[in-house]
Amino acid sequence: MTEAPLWTPSPERVAASNVTAFTKLVNERHGTKLTDYTSLYRWSCDHLEDFWIAVWDFSAVVAETRGKVALADGDKMPGARFFPDAKLNFAENLLRRRDDSDAIVFWGEDKVRRHLTTRELYDEVSRFSQALSAAGVGEGDRVAAFMPNMPETVIAMLATASLGATFTSCSPDFGVQGVCDRFGQVEPKVLVCCDGYYYNGKVVETLSRIAEIMGHLPTVKKVVVVPYVSEEPAASSVPHGVTLADFLAPFPAKDIAFRRMPFNHPLYILYSSGTTGVPKCIVHSAGGVLLMHLKEHLLHCDVKAGDRVFYFTTCGWMMWNWLVTALGVNAALLLYDGSPFLGRGNVLFDFAAAEDMTHFGTSAKFIDAIAKVKVEPIRNHRLPELRAILSTGSPLAAEGFDYVYSKIKKDVQLSSISGGTDLVACFAGGAPTRPVWRGELQARLLGMAVEIFDDDGRVLPQGQKGELVCVKPFPTMPLGFWNDPGDAKYRAAYFEKYPNVWRHGDWSEITPHDGMIIYGRSDAVLNPGGVRIGTAEIYRQVEKLDEVLESIVIGQDWQKDVRVVLFVRLRDGLTLDEALAKRIREVIRVNTTTRHVPAVILQVTDIPRTKSNKIVELAVRAVVHGQPIKNAEALANPEALEQFRNRPELA
Repeated sequence: MTEAPLWTPSPERVAASNVTAFTKLVNERHGTKLTDYTSLYRWSCDHLEDFWIAVWDFSAVVAETRGKVALADGDKMPGARFFPDAKLNFAENLLRRRDDSDAIVFWGEDKVRRHLTTRELYDEVSRFSQALSAAGVGEGDRVAAFMPNMPETVIAMLATASLGATFTSCSPDFGVQGVCDRFGQVEPKVLVCCDGYYYNGKVVETLSRIAEIMGHLPTVKKVVVVPYVSEEPAASSVPHGVTLADFLAPFPAKDIAFRRMPFNHPLYILYSSGTTGVPKCIVHSAGGVLLMHLKEHLLHCDVKAGDRVFYFTTCGWMMWNWLVTALGVNAALLLYDGSPFLGRGNVLFDFAAAEDMTHFGTSAKFIDAIAKVKVEPIRNHRLPELRAILSTGSPLAAEGFDYVYSKIKKDVQLSSISGGTDLVACFAGGAPTRPVWRGELQARLLGMAVEIFDDDGRVLPQGQKGELVCVKPFPTMPLGFWNDPGDAKYRAAYFEKYPNVWRHGDWSEITPHDGMIIYGRSDAVLNPGGVRIGTAEIYRQVEKLDEVLESIVIGQDWQKDVRVVLFVRLRDGLTLDEALAKRIREVIRVNTTTRHVPAVILQVTDIPRTKSNKIVELAVRAVVHGQPIKNAEALANPEALEQFRNRPELA
C-alpha cells in the first residue's frame, strides 16, 4: 500500500465535474446532504429508483414516455424490470446534433483518414436506415456486421437501431467457424462486411471468407460490401452481395422516422467466450444500454459536450458498444482500426495529439507492451487536452500505473475499469472526484451494489479476496440468452451459486480506500492479454485433426499476463513433433483468431475427467500452478493429473 495517491483531482476540477453537478441535483431534489462520492455511492445503491430517475433526467434521455414506474420487481434477480412503461429509440438519443461539429474521426492505420460531422453522420444513418427497411428489416430482425472499427459500422448500428431491429457484430479477424458459431445462431437478415482491412501495414482480404460464411447463413438475404481497401469491391463474388454505394443509391437523406420501442426492446446481441460449447448469445436492451452507458460516460469518465473519446477496440469486443454511446453525450468518437504498434508503438499517441483526444481508452496489455519497449509519449507528444486514460481487458498491474504517470502524462485520471460482455458495462472503474491509488480501480460504480462474497455467500470485509457479486439489479442485466428456453442457461451463468445475486466470476477485493483490485477470472475462461477466450472454441478446432483424440487447454499465469497452454492426447504410436504442432496452431488461427493460438503445446496420454465424463480444466490449471485440487475424489481418473505436475516446459 503506497502512502500517497498517484493523482488527486484539483478543487477546480472537482467543482466542474459532472458528478458534482449530479450530486447537487440529487440534494436539491431529495433534501439529502451528500458531500462526496462515498455518500453518493451509498445513496445510489440504497435508493435505486430515485437514482436511475435522476440519471435519466441528468442525461436528458429523449423518449416518448418514461412512465411512472422506475423499477418493477426490484427484489428479483433475474426478473427486475427498469422503466417497464418507457418508450424510446437508442439511435435517436445518439443523433441529437445535426451541425458541422465532428461526430467521427477515423484513422485506418496510416492508410485512411476521414472526418464525419454530426450532420453527415445523421444523413448517412438516414440513407442506411431506408435501405435496410427496403431490404425487409423491421422490428426485431437482426443485422450482423463482420466489420473493422470504422464509421460504416457505427452507421449500420444506428440505422439498425432506428428501425427497432437488433444489431450484432464481430471483428474481421475471426475465422469462418468463429463467425458461423455466432451469427448462425441469431439468423440475421442482412450482413454488412468490408472488402478487407489493414493490419501492420498489410492488406488482409475478407471476401473469400464471406463467401464461405454465407454457405452457413441461409437467412441472410442481402450482403452489403463496404469499400475499405479498394475503391470498387467485388460484391458480386459474394452471394446476395451489393456494394454500399448501390445499396444506398435510391435513398436521399431525410428526417429519420425513429421507431420508439419499449425500454427492454433488444438492441444488441453480444457473445460469450464459448467455454462449454458454441458461444452464448447475450441479448441486451436498448434502454438499459443507453442509461447505463450515459451514466458511465457522464459520471465516471466526466465526458462533456465537445470532448473527443477514443477506445482501442475491435467490433467483437463490448468496448466498441460502450464507445459509440459517447455520441449520446455530444462527444465525438475517435475510431482507430489496425495495429496499435505502428510507428514503434506511437501511432495511437500520434492520433491523440493530432485530434485533441480527451479520453484515451486501451487495454492493460497494450500499456504493458509499450512500457517494455520504452515508448515515452510524455517526451514527444503534446497532449494538453487529455484528461482521462482508461484501461480494461485484464487487471492493470501496479507497474502499469507507474508507467502511465511517469511516461505518458502526470495530470490525468487513470481509470482501470472492470465489467464485461455479460453486462456490456462496468461494475467498478473511474470516479473523477477521487484520487488514483497505485494498482487500484478507483471505485465501485454508482447504482451498482457490488460486494465481495466468500464461498458461502457471506460479505467479506475490506482487504479480503473473494467473488465479485452484485446484490441488487441494474439496467443492463441481459434480457436473456438467445434461444434459451426458460432462461436455464442464463440463470445458471450468473445466479446459480448465490440465489438472487449476480456472481460475475472475478476474484476481487475492496481496498481500504474503498477502491477495488481485480485478480483475474475465478472460472476456467482463458484470458490472454485481457481477451476472454472460451476453451470449447479451441477444442472444436484441435480435434478436427485426425492425429488428436482429445485435448485440454488452460491459461497459465506468465510474466504478469496469461498464456494459453494446450495439452493433446494423440492416437497410439504418435508423438507430438514440430510439424504437428504447427498444423494445430494453423487450424486454430485460421478458424478462430490469432489470440486463440496456444503459446505452448504438450503431449499427454490421459486427460482427467469427472465421473460424468467431463474434462476438468480447473483441476489441470491448479496442478500446473502448484495449487491444491478441490474434490479430486470426484474425478474418474485422478491419477491423470500427475502428467500435468511440474512439467519442465512450463517452468
